[in-house]
Amino acid sequence: MSSAVKLIRSTRLTPAVDYAYAAVVDAPARSLWLAGACPLDEEGRTVAVGDYEGQTHQVMRNLTTVLEDAGAGLTDIARTTVYVASSDQADLVKVWNVYREYLGEHDAPSTLLGVTVLGYTDQLVEVEAVAVLP
Repeated sequence: MSSAVKLIRSTRLTPAVDYAYAAVVDAPARSLWLAGACPLDEEGRTVAVGDYEGQTHQVMRNLTTVLEDAGAGLTDIARTTVYVASSDQADLVKVWNVYREYLGEHDAPSTLLGVTVLGYTDQLVEVEAVAVLP
């Protein structure tokens, strides 16, 4: 399946980042705006308490499930925001590394940021996305 998302990598900006700087979607296209994926299991419990990587794996599995339910996949993502409940940059890097495992070559534009607290008890990670339906 071919994605309607074309990633833009500027040659005038540093290539040291591991994400595209922008994404272009030719109209007409249907957009999919995903709520923040959280590290919750099927019963609504927060998984991997205290474990940034473990929670990120669950978040990405949940994100993939919603995309699939809409007829899309990870390569249809046009943009993400990754929230990490930490002020320690090392924790953000842990989350980013797991996130990048899932996105692979599809390095969609993203913002990674540390926040004070997230909505669920013991939640450390959340990823929201905008995708384009194929």
